[in-house]
Amino acid sequence: MNAVARTTGIFPLPLLCGAWFALSPTASPAQTQNYPSRPVRMIVANGPGSAPDVIARLLGAKLAESWGQNIIVDNRPGATGLIAVELLAKSAPDGHTMFLSTMTQLIAMLMYQKYLLHSELAPVTLVGTTPFAIVVAGTSPIKSIADWVAYAKARPGQLLYGSGGTWGSSHLCIESLSALSGVKMTHVPYANTASAFNDIIGGNIHTYCPAVPGLAPYTQSGRIRVLGVTYRTPTKLLPGVAPVGDTVPGFELYGWYGMNVPLKTPPEIINKINRELVKAIKDPQLTERMLVAGAEAVGSTPAEFTSFLNKNTEHWTKVLKESGAKLGQIKP
Repeated sequence: MNAVARTTGIFPLPLLCGAWFALSPTASPAQTQNYPSRPVRMIVANGPGSAPDVIARLLGAKLAESWGQNIIVDNRPGATGLIAVELLAKSAPDGHTMFLSTMTQLIAMLMYQKYLLHSELAPVTLVGTTPFAIVVAGTSPIKSIADWVAYAKARPGQLLYGSGGTWGSSHLCIESLSALSGVKMTHVPYANTASAFNDIIGGNIHTYCPAVPGLAPYTQSGRIRVLGVTYRTPTKLLPGVAPVGDTVPGFELYGWYGMNVPLKTPPEIINKINRELVKAIKDPQLTERMLVAGAEAVGSTPAEFTSFLNKNTEHWTKVLKESGAKLGQIKP
């Protein structure tokens, strides 16, 4: 299946057949009052079974219950999210197309300098956060972040670290940590997380910074050892694991899930979507299911999410430039 291939999931009402309705460019007062008046599409920049896909389907099921409309989860992986983000940006601004955004897409759009999440899409809510973790092979002599720093400093440039792709979150995680700790390592990008995990286990690379939701199969078998979590404080998503920042002051990395709609979506519709999403996110059962999926529920106002995106944009622009990235010169 190529990069533009897609799959869809529908929750939880009976499947409606046929093509997508033609979407009007604006929503009238009557449409705003009756929103949603037809099925709502929720675009995800990852494939089925991924952590964002799971979160989207949990939210979709709750929204469908409240709205009495199908929520179609539309998986559009490829080009580090550009395919999905562009699809949203070109959709009618009437609230019937949404996008589950993540930190990965924010960084990628900064690299492309296209469809910036904080200014060229409309923020709805911060859905939840998820930590990353610094990991090594279960057979590694490294037992802690302090060991990791000392081991790497004794071997400048000799150790290899993996990532899910150049300038992606796992790449910039180690770049940021290395800069703060004075460590020099060599980057090895991978096409997917499974390949990076396999090479750590096989001894071909020395460390990796994956998102927590994908860790369980490796940690439970003892093939991977977690050295630290990237939150500033301990998290119940990785009980007993100390924050990396306890050893390397100033280091933190929060993965996140948000919801965006096209830029010119009427504020009344954005507020309607926000109210239903926050209600769903705060539901104790959904909160627990999100934890199982590796995310801590948040739920925010559009203004709060806008501020969050502005701060993230400022932070990652600085990190990317300091890492040598040339913004706007990367081709998808």
